[in-house]
Amino acid sequence: MALLVHMLACAFGLGSWVAVNGLWVELPLIVNALPERWELPSYLTVIIQLANLGPLLVTLMHKLCPGRLKEHVVIYSILSIGVVSCVLLAFFWDKTTIVAGAPRSTAFFIITFFLSLVDCTSSVTFLPFMMQLPAKYITTYFIGEGLSGFIPGIVALAQGVGMAKCVNSSQTAGNHTDENTGTLYTEYLPPNFSTEVFFFFLAAMMCISLAAFFALNRLPRTYELSTENLVQNAAAPVSSGLENPAAETDGEGAKCQGADRSRCLLASQKHSVYQLTFIYFMVVWVNAATNGLLPSVQTYSCMPYGNLAYHLSAALSSVANPVACTIAMFFQNRSLVFLGVLMALGTGFGSYNMAMAALSPCPLLQGSVVGETIIVLSWLFFTGTLTYVKVMVGVILRDRSHIALVWCGAAAQMGSLVGSVTMFPLVNVYRLFESGDLCNTKCPL
Repeated sequence: MALLVHMLACAFGLGSWVAVNGLWVELPLIVNALPERWELPSYLTVIIQLANLGPLLVTLMHKLCPGRLKEHVVIYSILSIGVVSCVLLAFFWDKTTIVAGAPRSTAFFIITFFLSLVDCTSSVTFLPFMMQLPAKYITTYFIGEGLSGFIPGIVALAQGVGMAKCVNSSQTAGNHTDENTGTLYTEYLPPNFSTEVFFFFLAAMMCISLAAFFALNRLPRTYELSTENLVQNAAAPVSSGLENPAAETDGEGAKCQGADRSRCLLASQKHSVYQLTFIYFMVVWVNAATNGLLPSVQTYSCMPYGNLAYHLSAALSSVANPVACTIAMFFQNRSLVFLGVLMALGTGFGSYNMAMAALSPCPLLQGSVVGETIIVLSWLFFTGTLTYVKVMVGVILRDRSHIALVWCGAAAQMGSLVGSVTMFPLVNVYRLFESGDLCNTKCPL
């Protein structure tokens, strides 16, 4: 029975962020088909931030009407919305409408908003539900949550990327039938399976999560937690649950007995004002970089090197996130000096990525295997290092107190929002980043 519950908890966790993660790893194929082209990621970062309306409403309901919100009804609703949205995305992702005289991917944006609403709201509903089950199952839930990024990344790698080639076409100039001028255009070869099939795969994963929740919801409860505690626990960063979710950190009044003594001592450690300021600065900066600043320009950073480089960067970055969380679960280093150095290292990789985006469509080492390899590894290490910092900061604040986690969640959302809002006008209004064409962009040697 315990093994079955572990499997259900893992399958339930799959539905947490699988939709948004799936969209990001599929972008290398989508950007070539939608009219926004390379600007598309900057739109997505803002849409995802707008979807935080969902967790805000859930939190307000808990505060203003304690006990009135039925969390299992909310979870059933958002998972069902996720399934329907993934199916609709498979049929309408490439449909456009004319807005202000230009074609726009309105269907894609609207459906993406609902998918983001599902995933953002899962942060304040899935974990509180799991807190009603014995603590040993929560770690399994976080494994499933990590797989929600890992599995789409692996499937995207198996899907392959639409390789591009330059095709020479000739057109007749004027009335001179014997005078032909050759032009080049980019032709993308199809991947191993289509974008529609990938979105149906995401819908299947959402169905698995929904079925797992249905089964878990019918299990007898071993204990219940108060609504207030559930909301406070849900404010913790997702990855922080990897560090012994069963630990109770209720402040200085915690009683230390037996094996829990070392953990209680950690919880009782005090940080100076400067240390706390640095910790929360890390939270703001890491989330701004990973959720707003760099994702908005990933196309400009990678596409000049070709579709394959962009495809590998997106897919491997998605895989690097859960891998970094797993490393943080087994190899923990709480030293603020170490985390600061790691943050600086990740920022260095991010700076390189941003610099290549600024040089688009002619970045360094364009057209060489070395350049493609460096940009893919830079995105991989950027995601991995900053994810480790994000997890460890969450662990430190979790051991401190519940209110520290509340502020951590607020700082993370503020960083993500600032990063997204900052980049959107730079990309779409001031046009600081320039797109190019594989076949017609002429770069100096």
